[in-house]
Amino acid sequence: MTRYRVTLEYDGTDLIGWQENRQGPSVQSLIKDAIEKFCGARPDVVAAGRTDAGVHAVGMTAHFDLPGDRDANTVMRAVNFYLTDKPVSILSCEIVPDDFHARFDCTARHYKYVVLNRRAAPVLEKNRVWWVPRELDVDAMRVAADKLIGNHDFTSFRASECQAKSPIKTLDVARVVRDGDKIIFEFSARSFLHHMVRNIVGTLVEIGLGKPYDVDEIFAAKNRSAAGPTAPAAGLYFISADYSTGAE
Repeated sequence: MTRYRVTLEYDGTDLIGWQENRQGPSVQSLIKDAIEKFCGARPDVVAAGRTDAGVHAVGMTAHFDLPGDRDANTVMRAVNFYLTDKPVSILSCEIVPDDFHARFDCTARHYKYVVLNRRAAPVLEKNRVWWVPRELDVDAMRVAADKLIGNHDFTSFRASECQAKSPIKTLDVARVVRDGDKIIFEFSARSFLHHMVRNIVGTLVEIGLGKPYDVDEIFAAKNRSAAGPTAPAAGLYFISADYSTGAE
């Protein structure tokens, strides 16, 4: 068996998320289908993160094992051939040691969230941004975002169905940047709770609209109802994953 590490991009608009199940097409199922058409094998495809329905990726890392010793370029070209009409593409592929693990070896995960802050609704970027027509106070959101950085109990930003053993996480980056009509939220951490980024963004946008949310009080409450709403999936992107060895 040979282990391959791949970097993927995908448009999650019409997908049920990363994880394969019977509810519809997923990123994982599309890749497994393509591999099976290529070589008859249907390996498990393990990702650095399991994104939800509607979430996109710019550079998701994943790995899978195939019988034989095909070179990485052949695997990449062949799998992409069977993904041609699908919203998933392999950007790079390399052979890695058998003990490399895309999920467990990951030392940092990077996300961004895009809000389109203008009066006119999006057309070209529909399903790729969260449209907020009312003007947002970026400075207020930045002040709140700074308080999120560090080691905290993120229970108030955690989805009820989250299966993580602990709500304690260390957020290394929480940045808010305006770029024309867009407001970009950037987050980095070793790991995240389910819906953590979207719940944070939903709260920051409420703050940007002038709602009286206080981050310190939200942390202290340890209750999901204390924070703002969950931001739509469409604006969220998995950007990249870091590894202690072989990092990009």
